[in-house]
Amino acid sequence: MSLKIIPTKLKDVKIVETDVFGDNRGFFTETWTRDKFEAAGIKTNFNQDNQSLSAEPGVLRGMHYQMAPYAQTKLVRVVTGVVEDVLVDIRKGSPTYGQWEGYILSEFNHRQLFVPKGFAHGFITLTPNVNFCYKVEGVYAPDADRGIAFDDPDIGIQWPMPTTHLIMSEKDTKHPQLKDAENNFVYGEI
Repeated sequence: MSLKIIPTKLKDVKIVETDVFGDNRGFFTETWTRDKFEAAGIKTNFNQDNQSLSAEPGVLRGMHYQMAPYAQTKLVRVVTGVVEDVLVDIRKGSPTYGQWEGYILSEFNHRQLFVPKGFAHGFITLTPNVNFCYKVEGVYAPDADRGIAFDDPDIGIQWPMPTTHLIMSEKDTKHPQLKDAENNFVYGEI
């Protein structure tokens, strides 16, 4: 298996494409192999796998992060369905601080997204029955759990559907704007 690493406009974020071998039965791909990822420059200590199911289009989960020292690196992918995965660089001093970018991840393109520490992360489902999987470095730390507003006007995320029709948790509707959020990430220190 080979990896194709595609840089993004956000410093240190990478799209990962793996070889996909398909025939009339379906397909096979290796989604993560430590040695191959390290050879491609992605070194992590993943210790947990997570999965969520979003039953309807328009489910927005985000924009989440955990404060250092509990910050988490993630490798995210979609097993079924389609999402737009969105990241915001919240590392003070970063050349892309406060900037966002969205990426289509789907069961069809088999793309994965490498999310380093220091980014707020979220996604919106574009199809029903989205199974979203992610490898995580670190564990969930409730006291370090934070988020920023999905509709922060200073960031200006352009979601692919009207935000008046989103399905969200109550918690995700109450995150502060980035300028008011508790954030201890400094570019180059995490």
